[in-house]
Amino acid sequence: MMTNDRALLFVGAHPDDESFGPGGTLARYAQQGVKVYVACATRGEAGTIDPQFFMSGLVTTGDVRWAEMQCAAKALGLSGIFHLGYRDSGMAGSPDNKHPEALCNASTSAVAERIVRIIREIKPQVVLTHDPHGDYGHPDHIATHKATVMAFYAAGETKTYPTAGNPFQPSKLYFNVFPRRFLKFAVRVLPLIGQDPKKFGRNKDIDLTALVGEEMPVNAIIKLDPAALKAKKAASACHRSQLAGGPPRGGMLTVFQRLFGRRDTFTLAFPTGDNKRENDLFEGIP
Repeated sequence: MMTNDRALLFVGAHPDDESFGPGGTLARYAQQGVKVYVACATRGEAGTIDPQFFMSGLVTTGDVRWAEMQCAAKALGLSGIFHLGYRDSGMAGSPDNKHPEALCNASTSAVAERIVRIIREIKPQVVLTHDPHGDYGHPDHIATHKATVMAFYAAGETKTYPTAGNPFQPSKLYFNVFPRRFLKFAVRVLPLIGQDPKKFGRNKDIDLTALVGEEMPVNAIIKLDPAALKAKKAASACHRSQLAGGPPRGGMLTVFQRLFGRRDTFTLAFPTGDNKRENDLFEGIP
């Protein structure tokens, strides 16, 4: 067990990013006694969900997806979740981009200030977020990445955001990255199970082929034990509205999970990772 003064923060764009992304890693550290938090920029208002998921008291898409995130937080063992207060922007070129409260229309500095406030409150030694490419090019993932990077460096500065709490500088910043060999494998194999890699995902708006060449160094590999995998699976199942109507869960996608789903991979952004390889995100932190 780690000492209980350890804290980790993942900053994501939408409900489900914490579970479908580094959920296994979040669960693993929570199970080790680390205080694990998630800050979510939006409530996933632009997501597509089927009518049966609107239950008593859940009248909007955002209501449904935030309730699912609260379910996932319990499954992962999170110490808390925060909402940054923005609206889902949808994919690039969608009508949701034009909403005045959409994350893509907010200034990076304004979003960063809200993240700084959280960092100074919970004092995480480790911060995780999306990679510079936004995982699969989503505008909100890219905006969240930029704001989190800005916030990471600003949080320890006395004169930056002086009304957002006392300065605190996290020790390490990581980007959650998908191994490109997984994407290359998926692009080759998905057509064999009737899936178009250029029109992937529930809304057929993700072009996996465009992401194959966007290489990011892998500096940390977190192996997931059975307990962490079980928690990740339970958390992912909480996001029922985003699983319904999606790609088939069996067949080759099961093979993908068996080959690549038992570990999470990260780029170390600060301190500079270069060729460093780690198996613990808290490595080097006193």
